[in-house]
Amino acid sequence: MDDNKLYKALLKSQEERRQLELKRGEAKSEENFRKERPFAGSDRLKPNWVQVETDDGERAPTVYDSSVSLALIGNPKPWSRDQLRERKIIYSGMPDKEVMDAYRELRIQLRNKAGEGNFTVLFSSLGDQGGSVLTAFNIAVSFAMDSHTSALLVDCDPYHADLTKLVSSQLTSGVTDFVADSSLKIKDILYPSGVDRLSIIPAGTQVSSAVELFAAVRMRDLMNELKARYPDRCIIINAPPFRGNTEARILERFADQVVFGVPFGAVTAEEISESVDVLDSDKFSGLVFQE
Repeated sequence: MDDNKLYKALLKSQEERRQLELKRGEAKSEENFRKERPFAGSDRLKPNWVQVETDDGERAPTVYDSSVSLALIGNPKPWSRDQLRERKIIYSGMPDKEVMDAYRELRIQLRNKAGEGNFTVLFSSLGDQGGSVLTAFNIAVSFAMDSHTSALLVDCDPYHADLTKLVSSQLTSGVTDFVADSSLKIKDILYPSGVDRLSIIPAGTQVSSAVELFAAVRMRDLMNELKARYPDRCIIINAPPFRGNTEARILERFADQVVFGVPFGAVTAEEISESVDVLDSDKFSGLVFQE
């Protein structure tokens, strides 16, 4: 039998088999396919799909890549070394090596205590006048100096506007605005600082009392989102003075570690001990003596 006759015989055999299946009432293969998967090649039972728009700027990548994450942190107006020195911001290679080494040592201690992953440090002065944001800023800078880490400073002291002098961006909305206005998104209160790999969230509009705002559910959700967003980020919270203020006690719940600032000659050893005793013993991480 030549190839042409063999081919015709094969086609005839297939047709006879198909007709036999139809007589037996067996469904065709494509009908079985449609019955099992009604959305494939059928208009029946179509799902009620709804398009959901998402803001990619509001969430971390699904597959996390730290190199991509760090590269996306913008710093359009970086401070020069002279500008950093004028503002008493630490930088690599600064002449006052003792100050730089002190912040590096603090960074190492905080990192060792935290272990792997991101963590949140609350910094609060034990003095009465506040003014702790420079120290908190420099702690954040010390973490940002690590090329494999990013830092975020969240200023939660709405009673002092000292942060504006330390950053190169124009600051408008901040924490208090975000908590009070549900239409604001995190990207609306996030600013570059002038220092590589360091972002800023300012305190926002000054208020007479921030107790209710810091105790709000939206404040809790903000801090949880900031902490969960990137695994390589260290978050520094600058809080109002710890002694005699309720705000710092409320903010403590968002922190994994607490560092106190001690203004020179303004706080007694007894006052320091009393403040440490108020804290959860696992959270207290040290003191920074301020001039």
